Amino acid sequence: MTENTLPSADELRAEVREWLAAHWHGLPKSDDPWASSPERIAWLEQVLDAGYATPTYPTEWYGRAYPNHLANVIDQEFRAVRAPGARQDKYSIPANTVLTFGTEHLKTALLRDFLTERARTCLLYSEPGAGSDLAGIRTTAVREAGAQGGGDDRWIVNGQKVWTSGAQTSDYALLIARTDWDVPKHQGITFFIIDMNQPGIEVRPLVQITGESHFNEVFITDATVPDAYVVGGTGNGWRVLQTALAYERSLMGAAGRSGRNRSAANSLVELAREHGRLDDAAVRASLAEVLALRELNSLNNARTKAEAKQGSSSPVMSLGKLAMSGILHAEARLKTDIIGAQALLAGADNPEADDVNFLTLNAFFTSIGGGTDQIQRNIIGERVLGLPKEPEVDRDIPFRQARRN
Repeated sequence: MTENTLPSADELRAEVREWLAAHWHGLPKSDDPWASSPERIAWLEQVLDAGYATPTYPTEWYGRAYPNHLANVIDQEFRAVRAPGARQDKYSIPANTVLTFGTEHLKTALLRDFLTERARTCLLYSEPGAGSDLAGIRTTAVREAGAQGGGDDRWIVNGQKVWTSGAQTSDYALLIARTDWDVPKHQGITFFIIDMNQPGIEVRPLVQITGESHFNEVFITDATVPDAYVVGGTGNGWRVLQTALAYERSLMGAAGRSGRNRSAANSLVELAREHGRLDDAAVRASLAEVLALRELNSLNNARTKAEAKQGSSSPVMSLGKLAMSGILHAEARLKTDIIGAQALLAGADNPEADDVNFLTLNAFFTSIGGGTDQIQRNIIGERVLGLPKEPEVDRDIPFRQARRN
């Protein structure tokens, strides 16, 4: 598609508005963020077939080959009517990873199901001894030759993963495993897509400090992955992982949970007004600081996404992820200050206090998930600011010689 064949922003906006007016009639409300109703899947099918789900993708893979400025027009119109499904080329970690590194077979087999949520996914990365240093993973995958001589080879996977969001409802997982112990740690990792609905995979929910159980431990015993479900080639898993993590950090840098009881529409300003604190100079200064940080982070994320190419793993995405972590903690502190002693209460009988305390506790999720704040500072320092790297004594030795955590 050439520049001359692209619609103008106004033409595209009119097209999307007309399409939404004809097709969008809302969806049944769901209290389960991990479930996809038949109505939601049917809606996402329509969005995908219209080319609005992944407008920057190539036309042969459900896209329109649009530049970001036109794709953002679609996103804006969907957001205006609160319709889901648009711009998954920004948000879908599994789809973006498969598009970038997957074979034609993988794209054909999985892309559509990922984009319509017919197949839910989780991320099997972190391990009890490999959290901040993901290159230290010890989950193993051993290749087993098939009877037909290559076409039906498979991998046998054994190990343990932890802090896996959504594992209890996932159909597939993006998995990193050790496939070579005789090379340095970053070189011996392979990236897989594994079927979660098979014998040998046990999911155990972990109760979080908020009382929820979105995180899980996953125990893998002799589970199998077809060789066709290797992503990016054997031993190239670290490169694939960096791109997948960049998508995750970009998503976390752009969003933050608004609370358990209070919707995003009930802003900090409205909360301060409700409690008679809007004229308090200290509260106003804190409000201005938090809102300015949100706006700055939004602009930074927009710049990063505009500059990024499909499959890139820009370290600048760590800025947004780190910033959002700080913003959520600052908002929780400010809300606690606004409602005052009421924050000492809890439970359903005190929804406002319950909401503030939930936000205070949940802010730590963003500080840990997708790479801790400390890891983001290392990435920014080394890859953005050009500061010296921290010493890694095991970086260049065969992994089997590395000390265990």
